[in-house]
Amino acid sequence: MKQFWNDRYAEDGLAYGAKANDFLVSCIGDISKGKALCLGEGEGRNAVFLAELGFDVVAVDSSEVGLLKADQMAESRGLKIETIVADLADFKIEEEGYDLIISIFCHLPQKLRTIVYKQCVTGLKTGGSMLMESFSMDQLKYKSGGPQTDRLLYSLKEMKQLFTGLELVVAKETVRELYEGKYHTGEAAVLQLFGKKK
Repeated sequence: MKQFWNDRYAEDGLAYGAKANDFLVSCIGDISKGKALCLGEGEGRNAVFLAELGFDVVAVDSSEVGLLKADQMAESRGLKIETIVADLADFKIEEEGYDLIISIFCHLPQKLRTIVYKQCVTGLKTGGSMLMESFSMDQLKYKSGGPQTDRLLYSLKEMKQLFTGLELVVAKETVRELYEGKYHTGEAAVLQLFGKKK
């Protein structure tokens, strides 16, 4: 998969655009500033958005090509983010290390996502926020992007279980229009979760 993402991010332009994810933008007013961790961050659109708002940002992705673009985007705006090239199977989230953790369209196989998202809960400080948007199982009906196998798509029931320990402010499956670069465009079935650690 690393080669797949390196090849995609090596294309001209930004695969998912320069604008931050709409769901993240809609929730940002309810999130306290501090240290933020961006999982599967790719080319950096969300990390740079958070840095612009004053967050201390750590962006993790397996693609060095994507993260190079993330660094370049930050630098072009006079910002600094920390980028870490790592497979999430090997990356350990520091316990109580973050005020915010985001996972935007970061699709992991079931065994790995169980480990990673449970680490997200322990990785948040008390009162910290977790925000996730992913494609739901219904995305197989649409042509707007995302994995083409249900093994990499998420259900609301499963994710609620993995985020036990969070007070969920938003937890829903919905259909919305995506305008996030050439690979995420059109009507899409998504899962949105936003919660705070008790």
